[in-house]
Amino acid sequence: MTAITYKNSGVDIEAGDLLVDNIKPFAKATMRPEVLAGIGGFGAMFKIAKKYNNPVLVSGTDGVGTKLKLAFELDCHDTIGIDLVAMSVNDVLVQGAEPLFFLDYFACGKLDVAQATSVVKGIAQGCQESGCSLIGGETAEMPGMYQAGEYDLAGFAVGVVEEDKINNGSTIESGDVVLGLASSGFHSNGYSLVRKIIEVSKLDLSTKYDDTRSWADALLAPTQLYVKPVLDILSQVAVKGMSHITGGGITGNLPRVFAPNIAANIQLSALPKVKLFEWIQQEANLSSAQMLETFNCGIGYCLVVRAQDVAKVNQIMTKYNIKTYQLGNIVAKTAENRQVNYI
Repeated sequence: MTAITYKNSGVDIEAGDLLVDNIKPFAKATMRPEVLAGIGGFGAMFKIAKKYNNPVLVSGTDGVGTKLKLAFELDCHDTIGIDLVAMSVNDVLVQGAEPLFFLDYFACGKLDVAQATSVVKGIAQGCQESGCSLIGGETAEMPGMYQAGEYDLAGFAVGVVEEDKINNGSTIESGDVVLGLASSGFHSNGYSLVRKIIEVSKLDLSTKYDDTRSWADALLAPTQLYVKPVLDILSQVAVKGMSHITGGGITGNLPRVFAPNIAANIQLSALPKVKLFEWIQQEANLSSAQMLETFNCGIGYCLVVRAQDVAKVNQIMTKYNIKTYQLGNIVAKTAENRQVNYI
């Protein structure tokens, strides 16, 4: 009788070992001196640097959502890992924390080593650009769980901040200014609607979006990483509050750092004009309110600062080539206004 092995039931241990060998150089390039043990063990170890007096760990976890379906359709996997890292490290950053390390979870029905290597290479790139270490992860091959060529991704980041420097929005007051940092596109939110509109409009993704990119490139542009520029800002400016603009848009995310008595007046005319968002609004016939509740509308991260600090923030952001928009001001919350008001 022929043996029924793990391999012919759908799980290839040798392929998994090959993937680990492939990704070790990428992970090694992300190592920080605090890493004591990384990829290869049962658990990764990381020590807190002695420069912190009262360190507080901040953690965040996320996935990439249905943007993955677009990556499958286009067979493009080299930047989706950047999205995965960005969604967690940008969240951790909101509390003022410096991301320290990242772990990922890659699940598939049958492991395609080249495909998975491309994904993890992107994860490592996102970690490098955020200054954090890729110290571990898990690859799960589960026959029958996923369609051929498809996979799922999840990950989490851990950061650290001095207890007396935790950024929680508690000092925000009337007269402060809301600044928006430009997004790189849809980031990793709203893709169920985006994919539906692509289908209905019969958009040819191979056609030119602009002078340098196709529609496919524009739609798969990875989420902007804000870690290094925002940490630079925090080292020079007393930022009062921050928000990562993800699902729910500015409308849903900006108030998450507001006290109940605080509101923001946002000028619609101050928002950037971006072809991607104009296209989706027109094709889906969405109102401005619906757009602002669904997409980042060109703003991926918000800062609340004193009026006298706006110029300094703009100066810092210039060297990172991320455009800054002065969106509006903080006002007192009344019974008549909402926490985010568009004027």
